Amino acid sequence: MSLKVYVSGRLVDQEDAKVSVYDHGFLYGDGIFEGMRCYNGRVFRLKEHLDRLWDSAQTLWMKIPMTKEEMSAAIYETLKANNFVDAYIRLVVTRGRGTLGLDAHLCSDPQVIIITNALSLYTEEFYEKGLKIVTASTIRMPADSMNPRVKSLNYLNNIMAKIEAYQAGCEEALMLNHKGEVAECTGDNIFILRKGKLLTPPTDACILEGVTRNAVIDVAHKLEIPFEEKAITRHDVYCAEECFMTGSAAELIPVVEVDGRVIGSGKLGPVTRRILNAFRELVRNE
Repeated sequence: MSLKVYVSGRLVDQEDAKVSVYDHGFLYGDGIFEGMRCYNGRVFRLKEHLDRLWDSAQTLWMKIPMTKEEMSAAIYETLKANNFVDAYIRLVVTRGRGTLGLDAHLCSDPQVIIITNALSLYTEEFYEKGLKIVTASTIRMPADSMNPRVKSLNYLNNIMAKIEAYQAGCEEALMLNHKGEVAECTGDNIFILRKGKLLTPPTDACILEGVTRNAVIDVAHKLEIPFEEKAITRHDVYCAEECFMTGSAAELIPVVEVDGRVIGSGKLGPVTRRILNAFRELVRNE
């Protein structure tokens, strides 16, 4: 059965979900998006996702043609149309139709697109055995070029790093910033356990401030696990006792090898397991 996609006020069959070839989202990646999860009929931390979407729009001088309340209603309408209670949600806003030039002020009719789909996650084996990743030579976009806290449609920076991971036979790649510090992975934030303290790069390390990242920080505080946001290097990662990634789609997944270095015991660590179990309890009850 064809899924329904929300396109600027209408629910249409996925085969008919289209935008103009003159849309600047298509021509230039001139748009923003959010990836969210729905658990048992509730979108996890929807307010935080919409706040980030509106912040991205503000930075890009882009107008979202509806309120946050209307956006929330449209998301739940799309989930209901597809009979989803557990799903992945992709919310896209483009600047709309324009010319073949770069002039943003000539664009009109911004588009809002909501796609809901069945979950396609890492297999449970990866959650138990962990991932092997490599460091990409492609560095994370610096904030004075395009701030990574803006979740824009232009993901070529991440895609090039993801290609490096694929060519190395890995599922993911670690990305560094322009200072040689650890930033994040291609689609996930990263945490390490180092000398008994949970560490993750700060927002000024050229990262996307992940909603799941922030939820995991909340969980760590609740579990009274020592925690700090601080600059970390590959040396810190290589010498960590544990390492894991966080993201809306992946939730929390352990990393057991980086650039051929085995991390800790080389398997899911006890602190990571505690956080993962507590996070899954959080999403069931929040």
